[in-house]
Amino acid sequence: MPCVVAPGDRVIATTAAGEQLALGPITSEEAEQLFVMFADVVARGEGFPQAAPLTRDVFETTWIRPVSIVVGARPPAGGELLGAYYLKPNFASRAAHIANAGYVAAAAARGRGVGRALVEDSVWRAPLLGFDAIQFNLVFASNPVRRMYTELGWREIGRIPAAVDGEDALIYWRSVGT
Repeated sequence: MPCVVAPGDRVIATTAAGEQLALGPITSEEAEQLFVMFADVVARGEGFPQAAPLTRDVFETTWIRPVSIVVGARPPAGGELLGAYYLKPNFASRAAHIANAGYVAAAAARGRGVGRALVEDSVWRAPLLGFDAIQFNLVFASNPVRRMYTELGWREIGRIPAAVDGEDALIYWRSVGT
């Protein structure tokens, strides 16, 4: 019998270091943890163009509405949220089959494979939500995660000179369809 998986299912992933993570939609309780995590990333100026201090409205328009899904990574037995990603249509109407994604990892979870697990999960989950590609609209040129995106099949399809505070931003795309 084939295994049927729904986009909202929670799955267990194992990082390269052997750490197990439960990946699945965040709960309402985890949304507050995600706000704190994202506010920390914004305050550090890491990877997102939002201005500090982060407001609740900016957080919600980025992470909560309108999104197709917000998936969190946490220990399988429960505990603090280690990271999260969102998938939402990058464009409207006839181009809504292309997802936009954003990823964030808690400072304490970095370097443990949490980010890679989130990216890999988004590639798996995106077609279940009707997407056939994922596009990143703004990846800072200095972001070390760019190497991982290339390893996982993303292609750089554009560059925006001096996009944020004089730093170039890159646009990445990859197919996730079958």
